[in-house]
Amino acid sequence: MEKKLIMALDQGTTSSRCILFKKNGEIASIAQREFTQIYPKPGYVEHDPLEIWSSQLSVATEAMAKINAKAEDIVSIGITNQRETTIVWDKETGEPIYNAIVWQCHRTADMIEKMVEDGLGEYVRNTTGLIPDAYFSASKLAWILNHIKGAREKAKEGKLIFGTVDTWLIWKLTKGRIHTTDYTNASRTMLFDIKNLDWDQKILDYFDIPRCMLPEVHPSSYKFGETDSQFFGGPVIIGGVAGDQQASLFGQCCFNEGDVKNTYGTGCFLLMNTGKNILQSKKGLLTTIAAGDSDDVDYALEGSVFVGGAAIQWLRDGMRMIKNAAQSEEYACAVSSSEGVYVVPSFTGMGAPYWNQHAKGIVVGLTRGCSKEHFIRATLESVAYQSYDVLNAMELDLGKDITSLKVDGGASNNDFLMQFQSDVMDADVIRSKCSETTALGAAYLAGLAAGFYESKEELISNWELSNRFQPSVKKEVREKLIKGWKKAVKTALVWAEEE
Repeated sequence: MEKKLIMALDQGTTSSRCILFKKNGEIASIAQREFTQIYPKPGYVEHDPLEIWSSQLSVATEAMAKINAKAEDIVSIGITNQRETTIVWDKETGEPIYNAIVWQCHRTADMIEKMVEDGLGEYVRNTTGLIPDAYFSASKLAWILNHIKGAREKAKEGKLIFGTVDTWLIWKLTKGRIHTTDYTNASRTMLFDIKNLDWDQKILDYFDIPRCMLPEVHPSSYKFGETDSQFFGGPVIIGGVAGDQQASLFGQCCFNEGDVKNTYGTGCFLLMNTGKNILQSKKGLLTTIAAGDSDDVDYALEGSVFVGGAAIQWLRDGMRMIKNAAQSEEYACAVSSSEGVYVVPSFTGMGAPYWNQHAKGIVVGLTRGCSKEHFIRATLESVAYQSYDVLNAMELDLGKDITSLKVDGGASNNDFLMQFQSDVMDADVIRSKCSETTALGAAYLAGLAAGFYESKEELISNWELSNRFQPSVKKEVREKLIKGWKKAVKTALVWAEEE
């Protein structure tokens, strides 16, 4: 049979998925499996690396089985993954020495504060493009080495290795033959020099991390190796790797300087392509590497909202106000406004542009007239407000207005949220027909490496519009809404100071 499919392994924060794409970007098959979220202490978030692996392998075989696909039908595999999540494992046995410490986990906040006190804050910013934060991999890796008995000694002996989730999956798929990552994932570790495209020795020395633990780094579109024949009945090239947000930027065909996308997943992640310019933000954004197919990398500005779709999950699972995510739109549309209620869902601190590791969630503006509908609407609106804050920071850094935003991710299917996003940012919100742009980006990268696609222009021709949302409120209404939001955020920051 002629090879005609690309496999995308989409390893996310709450589930592992596999999508098989046709050349035109259509989905041929999809499988998904949720896995366990582990909360050992307040503020701690972990995953079992072996469950990540088993869930990812099982959905891959399931997606193939659904359409009777064989290894020879698959041109290449693209991997996209939750970023910053940190895994350390034994090089000989392949066994993790501790659970994966998830990007949401802020157990190392004190380590980061000390790092800044020690005068490395500006160095980290200039070298890695990142603001020192427990969000990134560096301090998580150091924590594992500090807390697992004998780990640091074994690491120095070359017996332990580190990887983000992509590195772990490649290691498992190749049965330990290949220890590698790509530029996008490396750029999120807070250990990588994004100008020289190499691990930074000064930061490694600060955290006492042996260089021998770290993977080789390559472009996102690259022939990383082949899977072991055991898994799919024959070897398959691994040709694409990118952190989930950079993969989404690529899948949205944001190839030009100034193109912006927002992925509404567990968090919200906004990336703007800045081309060859390493743009240092003055407004609390991060500089990172965009997914690409060469060593001549493009860069991006990024702002992260820690709680996006997770706020809707909270309404469902924690507050038990809705039975499913789709119901949130129904309740939000049942009232004409949130009646002055604001929810600031900073459950794991605040990301860009505030970067407050100690912030907690708050609700303000409650009156006796507040109903469940108002509360749900305010929670949905908070996702748009947080995204607005990041977009506004991008505008200030660029010195010009953003006129359109490409959107994807699960919560982008919520029409109320997308319309409200357009209203508060005063710009068009453009939803692509394929909501799986993260997986699609990984597939495109893999397809380019395998020669399945000739150029990026071929990818652009695949892109299709689903819906365009345009601003529908008056300027004074918009300004009043934003003023109330900023006041709510200020209240949350004051609350954090008083702890």
